[in-house]
Amino acid sequence: MAQTVYLNGEFMPLEEARVPVLDRGFIFGDGVYEVVPIYGGRTFRWPQHLARLERSLAAIGIANPLDREGWTELVEQIIGYHEWADQFVYMQVTRGVARRDHAFPKDARPTVFAMSSPLVLPSAAQVEQGVDAITLPDERWLHCDIKTTSLLGNVLARQAAVQAGAAECVMFRDGFLTEGAASNIWVARGDRLFAPPRDNLVLEGVRYGLIEELCRKADIRLQIRRILREEVLAADELMLSSATKEVLPITRLDGRPVGAGRPGPVFARLHKAYQDAKAGR
Repeated sequence: MAQTVYLNGEFMPLEEARVPVLDRGFIFGDGVYEVVPIYGGRTFRWPQHLARLERSLAAIGIANPLDREGWTELVEQIIGYHEWADQFVYMQVTRGVARRDHAFPKDARPTVFAMSSPLVLPSAAQVEQGVDAITLPDERWLHCDIKTTSLLGNVLARQAAVQAGAAECVMFRDGFLTEGAASNIWVARGDRLFAPPRDNLVLEGVRYGLIEELCRKADIRLQIRRILREEVLAADELMLSSATKEVLPITRLDGRPVGAGRPGPVFARLHKAYQDAKAGR
């Protein structure tokens, strides 16, 4: 299916979309983005995604180019251009086009771009068998809580995982768990689930709040605190979560089995609760 995208007030074929080379998103990575999953033509946790987009814009000092009604209409229009039942909408706002100078330009207008793509859900094999991951030091900047387009650190980490034949990396800073290259990481011991605190070292994935809700529904005890590397290596279960991967078990870490080497009971309960949430149950 041909893709229709939105760029600065106009809808057009993807092939026709053009951005000037002096756009600060191209020159500096000076922008933010958001990714929203669509199930059966309906946005999933849209208010939370929109709130995070607003927080990211405010954090780097870009005036929000649309109000909440405008963003909602834009996303609904993008979805309507495509027949995929399951999609994900990518939205990006940069500071705009200006003469190259590190300081913020005074009169640049934000560049607004949005597109939708098919949402390819995790395969049955990934859910039933889990995925591999590797460990890496977290060498990114100190504001990972902002969903910025400056993703070189994440790109290098994900590429290291790909080269190792893994689906994701599990990163540590100063001996403590942070997150994956494009996911949050969850640790289970017995029937308890643990997650790192939501601070400047971790992007608060929208699934963070969702999994808190799912844990309450599935009667899983969740504790958010700093997690030592040794605790991760000794976990009974590891999981990753993201907008496009939902919740997946990590069953091998650095080539070694995690726990029993297969998805465990905490994941099974979370996965069922996630599917119920998608279905509106």
